[in-house]
Amino acid sequence: MFPSFLPSQVNQLKDAEAIAFVENIERIPLATSLSQQPILTTYIHQGRGGTPILLLHGFDSSILEFRLLLPLLATQNETWAVDLLGFGFTQRQKAIKYSPDTIKIHLYEFWKNLINQPIVLVGASMGGATAIDFTLTYPKAVKSLVLINSLGYTSAPTFSQYLFPPFDFVAVEYLRQRQIIALNIASILPNIDIKIISAIQCAMLHQEMSGWHDAMIAYVKTGGYRDLANRITQVDKQTLILWGEDDNMLPSGDAEKFHRDITNSALIKLKNCGHAPQIEQPQTTSQHILQFINQQG
Repeated sequence: MFPSFLPSQVNQLKDAEAIAFVENIERIPLATSLSQQPILTTYIHQGRGGTPILLLHGFDSSILEFRLLLPLLATQNETWAVDLLGFGFTQRQKAIKYSPDTIKIHLYEFWKNLINQPIVLVGASMGGATAIDFTLTYPKAVKSLVLINSLGYTSAPTFSQYLFPPFDFVAVEYLRQRQIIALNIASILPNIDIKIISAIQCAMLHQEMSGWHDAMIAYVKTGGYRDLANRITQVDKQTLILWGEDDNMLPSGDAEKFHRDITNSALIKLKNCGHAPQIEQPQTTSQHILQFINQQG
């Protein structure tokens, strides 16, 4: 049975792996300094033992992007994924300003209340920038880092913070409409792999949550993690950098920049892989992460 707080479109899922993952999503009222009311925060938790792993998703995404990777990691380590503030299926409250700072505060309260021990923090795309920012602010919470095709040197275009109505709504709605078009096309193609349709459905399901447009607009106008690049050299945690070589969203040179600027880091490039190794190559990605953890002892 699917959690009742998810959009009704969840019932359209047909892929067994996606269904099994969604059925295990949980929600907790999380007290923070950001609002008087607790924030209903969605997450998933599987596995036991070892150093806990916490997975952070990318921009305009949700914990569903880890539906293939998380179960593999959970075979050896306690593994968590959480929907960041303003994203995924976590509640969006009108009084909250959605920005990297509020995301970080919310994430810390999640870590303190549910995990409260040093973690392996894994961030994909924007989640990588979130992971770096969190680590620099709360170093005692993080044992080591894994960055997957991470933002940090490349960020949102500077014009995004100057969007004003109605163009801000139009710009955000464009993100949703292009996925609707992709789903409609995929649905009428003969002999289409159900996993392709499922991937599109999972990528857009959170967009049906209340407050999605407003939270996206508010976050984009902050400029996101545009000021992070100059702080990356301050990272002193052991770091694994995983990078799909065929990434068409971030410059390939960003991988080398992370490796250069993070002193205690290792870089592994994944062949025939794009911007989302956690979806495109979950087996290989999980093997590299678990090997990295085991080498730390």
